[in-house]
Amino acid sequence: MALMLLFDTSTLDFWFSDLFYVPGDGFVGRHSFFLEDILHDRVKQAVIVIGVLAIIGFVLSLLPTRLRRWRAELGYLVLSLALATSLVTPLKQLTNVPCPWSLVQYGGSEIHTPLLSARPDSNQPGRCWPGGHASSGFSLLALFFALRDRFPRAARGALIGALALGTVLSLGRTMQGAHFLSHNVWTLLFDWCIALLCYRLLLYRPAAQTNTIPQPRELRHEAA
Repeated sequence: MALMLLFDTSTLDFWFSDLFYVPGDGFVGRHSFFLEDILHDRVKQAVIVIGVLAIIGFVLSLLPTRLRRWRAELGYLVLSLALATSLVTPLKQLTNVPCPWSLVQYGGSEIHTPLLSARPDSNQPGRCWPGGHASSGFSLLALFFALRDRFPRAARGALIGALALGTVLSLGRTMQGAHFLSHNVWTLLFDWCIALLCYRLLLYRPAAQTNTIPQPRELRHEAA
């Protein structure tokens, strides 16, 4: 995050978005049914279902059910998913960053400025930083932390799955002109930090320290 604040990522962002832009036609995925209806709407709904199931599981864990042993993990999952997905909207309203499809470079009317720079008075408030849809995938990084202490192998699978899904969703929105590459990288970093901090507060337990019993030779040295 510090590096992305210190160094302007605009050159890389425009280079990557240019790969999916056709002058005169716009972004190649702007009107794609698959990218908009399936990869955007349906995947978001699926992640919402996962969140609802986590809430139901946590509520059931408060009752005398088999889920009691998973109470901490389910509570963690609910909190981490809620924070990761709810952080995006206020950040968008705070930063007012326009989408690529609104910029003059891509046929729009807005002027691009670095993240921390003042926006020109002529710009309309934008709502494109950080990447919101990418958070639908990257928020599932919480599954890795929820599983890592009990099922390390499953946790690694969850980690790979969350990173893969977030990357695919990020690429889809970039192809549509909704976000720059850096917008989605910021989302990944935010979601990782949220999942990690929630894990540290709710689930992390330091390894038990074992007491070393002095051996007979050590006892003789101490007696001497």
